[in-house]
Amino acid sequence: MTPSVKQIRYICAVADYRHFSKAAEACFVTQSTLSAAIQDLESQLGVVIFERSKRSVLITPSGEKLLDQARKILGEIEDFVSLAKTSQDLLTGDIRLGVIPTIGPFMLPTLLKELRDSYPKLGLYLKEDMSAKLYRHLQQGELDLIVLAFPYSLPEMDTVSLFKDEFLLCLSPGHKLESSKKIRQSQLRGQSLLLLEEGHCLRDHALEACKLEKADTNLVYQGTSLHTLVHMVANGLGVTLLPQIAVTAEVLGDTKLQLKKFTKENVSREIGLAWRKSDPRRDEYLLLADFIRQNVLNRQSD
Repeated sequence: MTPSVKQIRYICAVADYRHFSKAAEACFVTQSTLSAAIQDLESQLGVVIFERSKRSVLITPSGEKLLDQARKILGEIEDFVSLAKTSQDLLTGDIRLGVIPTIGPFMLPTLLKELRDSYPKLGLYLKEDMSAKLYRHLQQGELDLIVLAFPYSLPEMDTVSLFKDEFLLCLSPGHKLESSKKIRQSQLRGQSLLLLEEGHCLRDHALEACKLEKADTNLVYQGTSLHTLVHMVANGLGVTLLPQIAVTAEVLGDTKLQLKKFTKENVSREIGLAWRKSDPRRDEYLLLADFIRQNVLNRQSD
């Protein structure tokens, strides 16, 4: 017996949530329906995909291999549906876009307004999440595109660079680095550095761009958002690194914080767009990439 698409969706949902009840809710079925379908699939295949207990759901080694293929299957099903839409005009219909939290709030508000004006037939549906989760959603066909920071491992995906996002040092008035016109990366060693918590790729990209190891600085605070870090700097708790896109979007608000450029030009991260190689809408996505690129360039030049 051939596994059904529903069964494949169910095992991917359980793998994502690591919880049968939450997975069933996400799939709009009862937990008993979902559990029975997965048990039938395991019986058909003669393999155990999940180790179940009252406290946790673990994926077996065989299950990991099957799930990797299952995500590809779901992605290809979405691409099969998309193929029927390729005869339409470019940037019409629906596109599901994922974006990481250190880009979305600063890039999207202006971009969405201009997209509506230029492409009124485009329906853009947004999801904000961490890079790893966005990649899984893209694999499974739950998203069509993701915007994230490179480098990031994206096997079986097509990617295109959008723009370089420069890092700026943010410090409070009166800080000992205030007198420096530009900052050398070595000057950050020993500083009380405020960064986002583990899981945010901006944290690692910022340290890498400044050629710093965690031991080089005193990580006194791990924030959940760039706005939180700005308030911490304003309260004299340390310095932080802000991407130019956030500064352009006025993340500093009415604070009197200082911004300093670095002496080297490569203190930045690369922002890019990714989609499944099997997705037939490549020309549409490249057009959208050009639109995003021009939108960001226009805002930075204002």
